[in-house]
Amino acid sequence: MTKIISRAEIDAALPSLDLLDVIEAGFVAYSAEQSVVPPVGELLLPKGEVHIKYGYLKEDDYYVIKVASGFSGNVALGKSPNNGMMLLFSQHTGAVVAVLLDEGWLTDVRTAVAGAIAAKYMAPSNVTRIGIVGTGIQARLQLEHLKAITDCREVLVWGRGAAQVESYQADMTAQGFNVATTLATAEIAATCNLIVTTTPSHAPLLAATDIRPGTHITAIGSDTPHKQELDCAILGNADIVVADSIPQCRARGEIFKSLTAGTIVDSDLRELGHVIAGNCSGRDNDSQITVADLTGVAVQDIQITKGIYEALTD
Repeated sequence: MTKIISRAEIDAALPSLDLLDVIEAGFVAYSAEQSVVPPVGELLLPKGEVHIKYGYLKEDDYYVIKVASGFSGNVALGKSPNNGMMLLFSQHTGAVVAVLLDEGWLTDVRTAVAGAIAAKYMAPSNVTRIGIVGTGIQARLQLEHLKAITDCREVLVWGRGAAQVESYQADMTAQGFNVATTLATAEIAATCNLIVTTTPSHAPLLAATDIRPGTHITAIGSDTPHKQELDCAILGNADIVVADSIPQCRARGEIFKSLTAGTIVDSDLRELGHVIAGNCSGRDNDSQITVADLTGVAVQDIQITKGIYEALTD
């Protein structure tokens, strides 16, 4: 019988999972060609967007189909901008094993964990200040999950208005961070050496001329061909550019924009799973500029869905 897993059950199970290890293993399997992940399915609607990601790990028992939506206008309606579900199937029979009614939460969590993983392997050894571009759910989760990676608690957040940055400041100060605010992204570039961008912007928010040597940037928000948070010259100037999925990033995200602009070429790219496995480095010294372009890969959904299901059925 299909197991229906509620959001409350998911929330209760999440703390029992070692998500860093679980998601890292997914990236390693992906880069080692031990998974099957077709291209992203996508619906771009007038008021929002829907992403369908799916796949399986070879020699595993399950396959996963994830549907996740983002409707930014919901915020003005007092509703969550995110929704969706995870569907777990048997590889052996095709039976629906479980339906996880996560309301998009597992996508948010696995994205934040991926950001922490990128910082683990690519951030400078001494993070002096964390810059967060954006003030939404992902901006909060990224900072929360960086707690496991760095002792730095100094933060500068950028947002589009005073109300947004002040709300973020209050929420994250309560979690033990020393948060300052700005309405100028150049200030983030000038004072932070670990930067995470989390917005749905369609135009660059950070300029190459402002980025200091030794900075790591994790770009989260640009997950379609139309979005962009980084000046293409940032990737062109970077010493190391890492994709969560090279094939996927050729068609979307910051890497897609920079390949199109000609500031980078395909041979400049490294893949996160290879960095984790030690096949290549994410940073060689603390003077390098490094960029991780994370567009979200189905192996993250597979790993977190399996983890929740197994935690609730063992």
